[in-house]
Amino acid sequence: MDVDGSGAAGRAPHGGGDAVLGAVLAEVLAASHRTAPQEVPALVAGAARALGLGGAEVFLADLQQRLLVPLPDPELRQPPDALHVDGTLAGRAYRTRRVETSAGPPGTGWVPLADGVEQIGVLRVGAHVPPGPLLDRARALASLVTLLVVSKSAVGDVLVRTVRTRPMSLQSELLWAFTPPRTIGTRSVTSSAALEPAYEVAGDAFDHSLAGDLLHLTVVDAMGHDLASGGASAVALAACRATRRADGTLADIAEAIDTTLTRWIPDRLLTAVIADLDTATGHLSWVNCGHPPPLLIRAGRIVPGALERRAHIPLGIEEHHRPVPVHHARLQPGDRLLVHTDGVTEARSADGDLFGEQRLVDTVVRATATGHPAPEALRRLMHALLAHRDHDLRDDATVMLVEWHPER
Repeated sequence: MDVDGSGAAGRAPHGGGDAVLGAVLAEVLAASHRTAPQEVPALVAGAARALGLGGAEVFLADLQQRLLVPLPDPELRQPPDALHVDGTLAGRAYRTRRVETSAGPPGTGWVPLADGVEQIGVLRVGAHVPPGPLLDRARALASLVTLLVVSKSAVGDVLVRTVRTRPMSLQSELLWAFTPPRTIGTRSVTSSAALEPAYEVAGDAFDHSLAGDLLHLTVVDAMGHDLASGGASAVALAACRATRRADGTLADIAEAIDTTLTRWIPDRLLTAVIADLDTATGHLSWVNCGHPPPLLIRAGRIVPGALERRAHIPLGIEEHHRPVPVHHARLQPGDRLLVHTDGVTEARSADGDLFGEQRLVDTVVRATATGHPAPEALRRLMHALLAHRDHDLRDDATVMLVEWHPER
């Protein structure tokens, strides 16, 4: 059997469905160790043919999740066109995380590519994939393709450039290098974040991580919109991670950020919300340093003032030595926590209309009420915000949406 596109691709090994699937995936995995990023499309296409899927093409979501862009294949004279996330069958598979199949011969299947709960694109297979062994093969191949794409993205620019539609500013390059995946989660919780303007962001940043039953969250907003602002936010995330990984408390993290900024990047203020959510009990702990208060959405409505507490002063002010207060609340199953920077609510349209907190909450609530998961709700929110500003944000805008959905 050959799955690298160089020989008799499509000759499957003898045996039952499980034997075919296992043999092909094992060969792809073995070949992947020395496969260059630009060779991924041929490897995937060969594996799909060997599985009876009629070939395959990888489409990755661009940075702003507007387009599904085909992974460049040097062997194709005419590459396929990019597809819109909204209004296409491929986009529906991406948005809903469900396999979609076009009607009529020979048929085309669109299989979601998901890294954990992070959606990265879709796999187009050249065969109709009704429920059954062929669909199982398509899903298994998509899972392996996702791992392959994610791992190769760290060692080459081909995959990174694919998801960008234009050049990125220096400060944005710095910040995106520090950010984790946009969406993480378990059976009990999902945390998703969005950051705009994606190619010129400078002062905003986010972090989230899982450790056992604990979900850690950080959203920061540095003063200014230049390289120093990006440096301040990057330093804040580094101080946060270093302190957290040394078993520091939330107050310790805030103090570490404050000390680091005043020493190395003086005169740069930074607001932050830093939080821990116990996903087993729903206990939420957080500190607020000059930042808009987190919002609590329960049963499709915002709970007024639920998480409003007196905020500590912003970080980076050398003369303050007051301890940072830690606040506490208890979430209920199904609650959503929304953390945002002021660039969201203070965005003004051309006629001066503020985007505002109510519009922020309404957009998220409408999306989640119709069954959309947190990543899709945020995607819609950020597109609504960009449209409100005629796609010209003057300030960074970051939103983090956390859903606590413990197993019953």
